[in-house]
Amino acid sequence: MTPSSSAEGSHPPPPLEEGPALTPRTGPSAHLPVGFRIDGWELGAPIGSGAWGTVHEARSVADDTPVAVKVLRTDALAPGQRAALGELVQREVRFSREADHPNLVRTHAVCTVEAPDHPDLDGAIALVMDRAERSLQDVLDATEAGRPVPDADRVLRSVAAGLAHMHGAGWVHGDLKPANILLSADGDVWLADFGVAAELEGTHAHMPPLGTLDHLPPEWWSQRTDSRGTVVRTTADIWAFGVLAHQVLTGGLHPFPGATARARSLAAQAYARGTAPLRLDADIEESRRRLIADCLSPDHATRLQYTADVLKARVDELSGAPRRRRRLVPVVAAVLAGAAAVTGALMLRDDGGADDKGGPGTSATATGSTVAVAAGEIPPDSDVPKALRPVIVKAAHRCTDKEITPIVLAAMLKAESGFDAKAARPASEEFGIAMWTPSVFRAWAVDGDGDGDKDHMSPPDAISTMSLYVCWLDQRFKEAGLPEKDLVKLVVAGYRTSDRTIIEERGVPERVRPHVDKVMRYLADYER
Repeated sequence: MTPSSSAEGSHPPPPLEEGPALTPRTGPSAHLPVGFRIDGWELGAPIGSGAWGTVHEARSVADDTPVAVKVLRTDALAPGQRAALGELVQREVRFSREADHPNLVRTHAVCTVEAPDHPDLDGAIALVMDRAERSLQDVLDATEAGRPVPDADRVLRSVAAGLAHMHGAGWVHGDLKPANILLSADGDVWLADFGVAAELEGTHAHMPPLGTLDHLPPEWWSQRTDSRGTVVRTTADIWAFGVLAHQVLTGGLHPFPGATARARSLAAQAYARGTAPLRLDADIEESRRRLIADCLSPDHATRLQYTADVLKARVDELSGAPRRRRRLVPVVAAVLAGAAAVTGALMLRDDGGADDKGGPGTSATATGSTVAVAAGEIPPDSDVPKALRPVIVKAAHRCTDKEITPIVLAAMLKAESGFDAKAARPASEEFGIAMWTPSVFRAWAVDGDGDGDKDHMSPPDAISTMSLYVCWLDQRFKEAGLPEKDLVKLVVAGYRTSDRTIIEERGVPERVRPHVDKVMRYLADYER
């Protein structure tokens, strides 16, 4: 069966998504009423809530200037936490005054809320800032997966310019991510949220042990922390820019696989150790992919050469470069899928697809005969439905683990459903091409077709989710020290049972061995 909570009973839910990881919460949010005045500012409706408080739209009573007011609650904080919050606020204000730049959001004033009728917010800290229309994260959430956000080049130019100015002024952002990139109604792009921004002391700075797992560099986990905080360098922002640029150019796709931020951070650490390759989305144009790969250099020392000024110059240059899309080019791969010459029988489209003469990752002669197929790719003469090949290839190549290839996914799908999108085993609650149990699918679901819905009966959604889950299984089994030569079999067995079952039995359970053998036969056929 697919991973489920039924008969096997041992498949765990995915770890909780960390979101703004390591950031303390101050209790449930509370809102001040519309029309409430804080000094010379009149509040409008709330426009967002986060870990530290609530942001309201507002205007100046004097001249009607639109602003945003971030209200930070202090009522639920212990004295030590209140002092720490005060330090964060003062750091944000001081940075805003010292590093003024068109691509950095400005803090205009800091006020204390006097609201005896609202005891939860009486004494709260209010920051009056430039008002944005939305965040880059909002834009990513509204963008189809796999497609760049609107005006992606301008967004990246602006972020790079703001970052270069910060570093030039002697500051490290420390929490660069889409939620901290704000877009104004006039099209301005601002870096924001400087609460953990740190002032450099030579080559490094100290910041509170806060941040977002999805954008922290691998070395963060081994940095020393003392009474002054955690050591951070400008290269941490360079890494975060690489992750952010990948998201901007792919509609939010993270460059490392995983169902949660913690899983993705583990994948990034595996890459940094050299135990996993870096696979960037194949739809990104080659020179931009190279820029992202440089930002994601696995260690701080290598990243030192890519300063924010260098980054800004490269982004500016690329913004005027012609865009040409290519497919299936992992950054560290030694060969390209379909490396042989392609003649008239196989025509690659500009969007990276292929016509009915062959599938992605293949080459063919004018007579249709196979010339070359890269290892792990789908042979053009296989029984894998042509309409599914691009879906399977894209899903497989988003996993950094070398074991998870297109033909492994194809063999699993063939064994699960015979490539039947409407397959069903109601008795065991398994449905669709990947035989997902709906409740388990929801925990791991990926919107593979970018239609805004995650449906276990949709082949793109089901296959993309299968790839994510088996990639996670592969990483789990490596961490557990299971034999690498058996990883494909173990992943196939884990998909039918659970990760815990495989780890406890240290191998393929007898009850699923016939199914595993079937998948391996199909895989052998595709490898010929």
